[in-house]
Amino acid sequence: MATLPLHQIRADYDAKTIVVYQAYSPAIALPAVREQRFVEPFSLNRMTWIKPSFLWMMGRSNWARKPGQEHILAVRITREGWETALSQAVLTGYKSGIHGDRARWEQDLKTSPVRVQWDPERTLAGATLDARSIQVGLSRHIVADYAEKWTTEIRDITPTVRKMADLLKEGRKDRAAEHLPKERPYDLPADIARRLYRV
Repeated sequence: MATLPLHQIRADYDAKTIVVYQAYSPAIALPAVREQRFVEPFSLNRMTWIKPSFLWMMGRSNWARKPGQEHILAVRITREGWETALSQAVLTGYKSGIHGDRARWEQDLKTSPVRVQWDPERTLAGATLDARSIQVGLSRHIVADYAEKWTTEIRDITPTVRKMADLLKEGRKDRAAEHLPKERPYDLPADIARRLYRV
């Protein structure tokens, strides 16, 4: 894999939508796929985290093997919603070059409806990279917009995930790589990018 920038959003997207990933138990995932929207027992009263990196999600869920994460959902949402969320985001950790002073960051962290953290990106083999992958936390103050307004499609990609895991276990990395989503850099408007990393 070529060297990646430290902070860069990489995603599967088109002119109007972007794909983010979530891992859920069957109780949440199956009704969501059936109804093509998030329904109970999905909760609108707690923070939910969305991630555009497929391989980060695989590392987090251990390829859909972790309890409560047996189904991987590819959720297509509007780019307008995605950027609306990021325009209200605050980093979970203080960065002087972004926040100015710690008191301002602490206040923003208390009041912002969206949180962002950057975690090590993963390779297909599961190794961590120096480059970071964005994770976006939607609080109860905005998660209803995600569930009811932004989401345009919910796909259960668990069969593909399990097939890829089997291929990797068999040492057939090239075959597994054929199923990777086409992720590419996603450029943000400068005013939004400045909230998330130095530009």
